[in-house]
Amino acid sequence: MERDGAGVLSSAGPVARVVAGTFLEPGQLRGLYLETAAAMVHAGSGVEPGQVVGTQGHALRGADLLRRLAVEATVHHLDLTGSLPDAPGPSVLGLAEVRRALDGLLGRPVPVAGRDDALHARKATGRIPLTAAERELLGADADRLPLFC
Repeated sequence: MERDGAGVLSSAGPVARVVAGTFLEPGQLRGLYLETAAAMVHAGSGVEPGQVVGTQGHALRGADLLRRLAVEATVHHLDLTGSLPDAPGPSVLGLAEVRRALDGLLGRPVPVAGRDDALHARKATGRIPLTAAERELLGADADRLPLFC
């Protein structure tokens, strides 16, 4: 957790704050999230795991599309609940899929033993900065973060 320029405690990094800041009120962000979630469910229904599908100019298998959608939904869930300590977090399975995706993008498992998957997701996507010790542990790979925003 960090304090933003106004002193508000937040787990969202600069990217999340910029995106959230484009909305005039929280209801607009909630509405977009619900609309996106409904589109994800629609896109995923009826897709066979081995079926090749097109999205955003790319072709991928149905199973990979569903994994990608699960990762997006989980990371956005973290964004929406980051400063709401009583809000339920994302599912364990969703967080495990995010870790799998992040490790895949890095090309190896991130060597930060004992870090919970939610914290790992926030740090590896730039929502929370790495500590000096984490940067040292990651070595040159630290400069590759965030792996996605």
